[in-house]
Amino acid sequence: MAQDVIRAESFFDRQFGVTARDLEKLLAQAMERKADYADLYFEYRVNEAVSLEEGLVKQGSRSTANGVGVRVLAEAKTGYAYTDDITIENLALAARTAQYIAHSRESQIPVQVGRDRIEAHDLYPVKVSATDVPLDRKTALLYEMDRLARAMDPRVKNVFVSLASEQKIVLVASSMGWVVGDIQPLTRLNVTCIAEQQGNRQVGSYGGGGRVDFEFFTAKKDYERYTREAVRQALLNLEAEDAPAGTMDVVLGPGWPGILLHEAIGHGLEGDFNRKKVSAFSGRIGQKVASELCTVVDDGTIPSRRGSLNLDDEGTPTQRTVLIEKGVLRGYLQDRLNAALMKMAPTGNGRRESYAHIPMPRMTNTFMLAGDTPPEDIIRSVKRGLYAVAFGGGQVDITSGKFVFSASETYLIEDGKVTRPVKGATLIGNGPDVLTRVSMVGSDLKLDEGIGTCGKDGQSVPVGVGLPTIKIDGLTVGGTSA
Repeated sequence: MAQDVIRAESFFDRQFGVTARDLEKLLAQAMERKADYADLYFEYRVNEAVSLEEGLVKQGSRSTANGVGVRVLAEAKTGYAYTDDITIENLALAARTAQYIAHSRESQIPVQVGRDRIEAHDLYPVKVSATDVPLDRKTALLYEMDRLARAMDPRVKNVFVSLASEQKIVLVASSMGWVVGDIQPLTRLNVTCIAEQQGNRQVGSYGGGGRVDFEFFTAKKDYERYTREAVRQALLNLEAEDAPAGTMDVVLGPGWPGILLHEAIGHGLEGDFNRKKVSAFSGRIGQKVASELCTVVDDGTIPSRRGSLNLDDEGTPTQRTVLIEKGVLRGYLQDRLNAALMKMAPTGNGRRESYAHIPMPRMTNTFMLAGDTPPEDIIRSVKRGLYAVAFGGGQVDITSGKFVFSASETYLIEDGKVTRPVKGATLIGNGPDVLTRVSMVGSDLKLDEGIGTCGKDGQSVPVGVGLPTIKIDGLTVGGTSA
C-alpha cells in the first residue's frame, strides 16, 4: 500500500505538476479564515466498455477523466468546490470557494502536509489492469459467450454481453497532515439471454467481477458459468407459473438476495441518516433490533471484492464494522463529518462517486454472518411458502423502513420441498420488522458474484452484498394469483 501512495503522488506530480509544497499551500488557503478541517481529493480514471448484441459488437468506448475536489468543514457546514482543469490557479480558486461556503470561525489548526502516512491495506494487487488488455481479446470473449449461449438451447433468441473496466488513481491530502493514495482497478462481465417459446419471452441475466484483472474471468472459465446461469434462468422463467399472493413464510437463498439486507436495513444504518434522526434505527444503539440469530457486518477489507477499498474516499483505511450483533444494534457506518458530529469514530465508509461529489457514509460489502442450521433443514421447515433465489429491482423508505422488492427467480415450497418455479413475486415489508421475523439462519454464507452498484443522493458506488439461507416468518408477498 505504501508503494501505491508513492506511485499516486508521483503520478499527479508528473502529470499535472502538483507537488507536496503545492498541496500544503492549497490546504492553508482552504483553512486560512474559518474552518475545522480541509482535504483535497485528486482523481484520474480510465474507463472502457465493450458490448455485444445480436451476435455483433455494437458498442465500444474508452474515456479518461481527471479532477480535484476541495472540501472544507466548519462544524456541521460543508463547503465543496471542484475543477476538472488541474492547474495551481484553478485549485487555489476551488480552495477559496470551498472555504467561503463553509466559513464558521477561524481555524486554530496549523497545516502541515506529508508529515504522516496512514497504513492501509493491499487488497487488490492487480499487475495488469483490464483497461490495458488488447480489445481483440475482449471481443473474442464476448463472441465466445454469445456462441455458448445459443448452442445451449434453440429457444435462446438473443444474447447481450458486456464487459466494463476501470482503473482509478486517487490521492487524498488532509489538513491533519497526511497524504494517502491508491490505485483501484474494477471490472465487471455480464450476460443477458432472451428465450422464447410459443410467443412467451423471458429474460435471464448473470455476471460477476470485482477489483480483479481480465484473467479472473478466463483462468477458471467463469465466463462459461455466467453464460450457463443466464440461459438457465431464461429457460426456467419460460416454465414458471404466476406467483401466489398473501402472507407466508419466505426463504431467501444465499448470496445475491443479500441485496434485500443492503437496501432494507443497510441504508438505515448509515451515519448521516441517524445523525439527522430520520432512520428507523436512530437512537437505538444497544437496543435489540433483530432476531438474536442475526449478526450483520460491513467489511471493506475482503480481498478483490467489488465493494472493498484499501482506503475510503476520505483517506481512512477501511475496516470490518459489526452493525448488529446477535440482534443488538452496535453501531453505524461513519464518514469523518458525521462521526465527529456524533462523537463517534470514523469507520472507513466515507465514499463518493467522483471528484465532483461530496463524500458521505456508504456501505462497502454488507452481509449477515452464517448460522448453524443446514439450508436443507430450513426448506424442510416450511409447509407452504416461497424460496427466493435472485432479486431484480426494489425500493425502500429510509425513514419508515418500508420496502418492496421484485424477485427474479423464485420457487414454491410445498410440504418442505422446493417444487415449481413462479414469476411475478414481490416481497413487501418493513426492514427493522423483517429482522425480528428471521427464525432460521443457514450455515451457507455466500457473497454475491461482484455486480452490485448502490445509489444514494444521486451518487453511485460499487458495493458487495451477502447472505446465508434465512427463513423469514409471515412476510407479505405480492403476486398474480390467489
